[in-house]
Amino acid sequence: MSCLAALTKFHKSYAQAFLDRLGEQPRCYAHGRPSPCLVDGQDLDSDEPVLWQWASREAAANFDNLSHAMEFELHGDINDFYGHGFAGPLQFDSPWGEGELIQPWNEDDFVLLQQNLLGHLMMKKQLKQGQTWFVGLIGDDEEMLTINNDDGSVWREVAGNVPHERLADNLAEFIAKLSPRVAPPSVFVEPQPMIADHQGIFASMKRMWRNLVGR
Repeated sequence: MSCLAALTKFHKSYAQAFLDRLGEQPRCYAHGRPSPCLVDGQDLDSDEPVLWQWASREAAANFDNLSHAMEFELHGDINDFYGHGFAGPLQFDSPWGEGELIQPWNEDDFVLLQQNLLGHLMMKKQLKQGQTWFVGLIGDDEEMLTINNDDGSVWREVAGNVPHERLADNLAEFIAKLSPRVAPPSVFVEPQPMIADHQGIFASMKRMWRNLVGR
């Protein structure tokens, strides 16, 4: 099974789990951020969590700009995982504990995701570590779920360190081991650059990003 097929299947089972348990679609805190995945009639000005459902893109997005910037090819699963639609975060149970898969909420969120991924990739290069990219969080300590860019395997990783536990040979295999977790939504926290303590790299990342987007 491909990564996209496994992710699509999990989205369907995720929505069904909420319908079966709560009689409604999943909810998350939008804090005024519009999204194609919002269920019709939701009040974005409300402080209450809003209903969402998976929304496919008309044309798939990709990460060719990051591959060009870093001068190496990103594993194809990154396009399957992030480039085909918009959704809220996916909370899960797994053999390794609770966790959450990241999904872009809207186009602005996708751009922010690319910026954070660029920062992560630059940090790995600076530290002379093998390249990885993140797809979520796992465990009580909220370690990153990352993908080994060379072979697509799934790992636990602490920011700034090398991955320390292999969880699956690929994303499709990993997603197949997850179960939807029906739980209250987490309060949205604006993501901070993962390299904030390394100002030289942060400045280089900003310059590179301006070159990528032409401004």
